Amino acid sequence: MAVYTDVSFEDLEVLLSGYDIGVPLTFKGIAEGVENSNFYLQTDRGAFILTLYEKRVKTGDLPFFLGLMSHLAARGIRCPQPERDSKGQASSLLKGRAAAILTFLNGISLRRPEARHCQAAGAALASFHSAGKDFSLTRANALSVAGWHELATATVTRAEAVQGGLGGLITESLSDLERDWPRDLPMGVVHADLFPDNVLFMGDSVSGLIDFYFACNDMLAYDLAVLLNSWCFESDGAYNVTKGKAAIAGYRSGRTMSEAEIVAMPLLMRGAALRFLLTRLYDWLNPDPSALVRPKDPREYSRKLRFHLAVKSASEYGF
Repeated sequence: MAVYTDVSFEDLEVLLSGYDIGVPLTFKGIAEGVENSNFYLQTDRGAFILTLYEKRVKTGDLPFFLGLMSHLAARGIRCPQPERDSKGQASSLLKGRAAAILTFLNGISLRRPEARHCQAAGAALASFHSAGKDFSLTRANALSVAGWHELATATVTRAEAVQGGLGGLITESLSDLERDWPRDLPMGVVHADLFPDNVLFMGDSVSGLIDFYFACNDMLAYDLAVLLNSWCFESDGAYNVTKGKAAIAGYRSGRTMSEAEIVAMPLLMRGAALRFLLTRLYDWLNPDPSALVRPKDPREYSRKLRFHLAVKSASEYGF
């Protein structure tokens, strides 16, 4: 989350005239993340998040994202719910951008999750996959192999200025993944960005999942690879196999994985690492001067990718 577009109180009043969610009491920007403009809104009826969609979020994808949240909530997944305006619409237009008002979830995201939190996150991901089985809308993953190729083309010539050898790492890894990427593993709706900052906790229990704006249809095991990449590495770059085992156990407690999925995990882990390396590298090389936060360092994911290249089997991740 972040703030790219300023919203005045007058703008807010015009927007809220089309909703029945109460009188605004508090309204302030949230200076976190890198994708959309987000504001915390407190009214006399409750707390909400106002989101203006920027950058990678396409207006045409909003029915999928917002519909998915409603679908998941109806099946017991705690996630934000879009408020509908007086015309029954889940999104509107504000300051020339698509906007939505979402219910606010209580809980905190953890900067340093422990093994028990990793297990809870894995279980929550399995529940998400189960709840998404009968969602009727579909969306292709724009940040899979074809998207990686586009990002690599846009960044590889400047990658050496960020880290020595980075251009070669990207080129060689992408070539291997384009050749070997799995095509026949179980598919479904995936979150595709279930980092620790997108999982809320109250105590040791997950109180909610947020930020569904990369959700799409893809391999379910790839979603687990994204989670392992983001939850199970320590700040010194080492993979914590205890956390890995916990996350995997949590996930497998809710969904049975095929042997083919497990065998493919080293490849899926490389793909997930390359995806976040490339998007971070693109943002690092093309910073938005209006953003209130600095782009995330892509070198974190180059270290992870190099680790995965040395992995021989899924057992090294905790399977």
